[in-house]
Amino acid sequence: MLVIKRKVSESIMIGDDIEIIISEISQDKVKLAINAPREIKITRKELAETCEFNITASEKIDKNSLDNIKNRLKNTEK
Repeated sequence: MLVIKRKVSESIMIGDDIEIIISEISQDKVKLAINAPREIKITRKELAETCEFNITASEKIDKNSLDNIKNRLKNTEK
Protein backbone atom coordinates (compact mmCIF):
# COMPACT_ATOMS: atom_id res chain seq x y z
CA MET A 1 0.00 0.00 0.00
CA LEU A 2 1.24 3.43 -0.92
CA VAL A 3 0.60 6.22 1.62
CA ILE A 4 0.91 9.82 0.44
CA LYS A 5 0.37 13.09 2.31
CA ARG A 6 -1.51 15.76 0.36
CA LYS A 7 -2.92 19.20 1.15
CA VAL A 8 -6.13 20.76 -0.14
CA SER A 9 -6.03 21.29 -3.93
CA GLU A 10 -3.07 18.90 -4.35
CA SER A 11 -3.61 15.74 -6.35
CA ILE A 12 -2.23 12.36 -7.33
CA MET A 13 -2.35 10.64 -10.71
CA ILE A 14 -3.23 6.99 -11.30
CA GLY A 15 -1.92 6.02 -14.68
CA ASP A 16 -2.13 8.73 -17.32
CA ASP A 17 -5.83 9.58 -17.11
CA ILE A 18 -7.11 9.33 -13.51
CA GLU A 19 -6.55 12.27 -11.18
CA ILE A 20 -7.55 12.31 -7.50
CA ILE A 21 -7.73 15.85 -6.07
CA ILE A 22 -8.02 16.69 -2.38
CA SER A 23 -11.01 19.02 -2.44
CA GLU A 24 -11.59 19.63 1.26
CA ILE A 25 -10.28 18.50 4.66
CA SER A 26 -12.38 18.97 7.79
CA GLN A 27 -11.97 17.32 11.21
CA ASP A 28 -12.35 13.59 10.41
CA LYS A 29 -13.33 13.77 6.71
CA VAL A 30 -11.55 14.26 3.43
CA LYS A 31 -13.48 15.22 0.30
CA LEU A 32 -12.00 13.88 -2.93
CA ALA A 33 -12.64 14.97 -6.50
CA ILE A 34 -11.94 12.32 -9.14
CA ASN A 35 -11.26 13.08 -12.80
CA ALA A 36 -11.46 9.89 -14.84
CA PRO A 37 -12.74 8.75 -18.23
CA ARG A 38 -16.45 7.81 -18.25
CA GLU A 39 -15.66 4.16 -18.95
CA ILE A 40 -13.82 3.85 -15.60
CA LYS A 41 -16.23 2.51 -12.96
CA ILE A 42 -15.83 4.28 -9.59
CA THR A 43 -17.61 2.76 -6.58
CA ARG A 44 -17.26 3.32 -2.85
CA LYS A 45 -15.77 0.20 -1.28
CA GLU A 46 -18.56 -0.33 1.25
CA LEU A 47 -21.15 -0.32 -1.56
CA ALA A 48 -19.15 -2.82 -3.59
CA GLU A 49 -18.86 -5.10 -0.54
CA THR A 50 -22.60 -4.85 0.19
CA CYS A 51 -23.42 -5.66 -3.43
CA GLU A 52 -21.10 -8.67 -3.37
CA PHE A 53 -22.64 -9.87 -0.07
CA ASN A 54 -26.17 -9.54 -1.49
CA ILE A 55 -25.28 -11.50 -4.62
CA THR A 56 -23.68 -14.27 -2.55
CA ALA A 57 -26.66 -14.40 -0.19
CA SER A 58 -29.17 -14.57 -3.05
CA GLU A 59 -27.28 -17.45 -4.67
CA LYS A 60 -27.44 -19.50 -1.45
CA ILE A 61 -31.20 -19.34 -0.93
CA ASP A 62 -33.04 -22.54 -1.81
CA LYS A 63 -36.61 -23.01 -3.00
CA ASN A 64 -37.87 -24.28 0.38
CA SER A 65 -36.58 -21.19 2.15
CA LEU A 66 -38.15 -18.94 -0.46
CA ASP A 67 -41.51 -20.73 -0.13
CA ASN A 68 -41.29 -20.41 3.66
CA ILE A 69 -40.70 -16.65 3.41
CA LYS A 70 -43.53 -16.29 0.92
CA ASN A 71 -45.95 -18.11 3.25
CA ARG A 72 -44.92 -15.96 6.21
CA LEU A 73 -45.49 -12.80 4.20
CA LYS A 74 -48.96 -14.01 3.16
CA ASN A 75 -49.84 -14.67 6.81
CA THR A 76 -48.78 -11.19 7.93
CA GLU A 77 -50.87 -9.48 5.23
CA LYS A 78 -54.16 -10.81 6.69
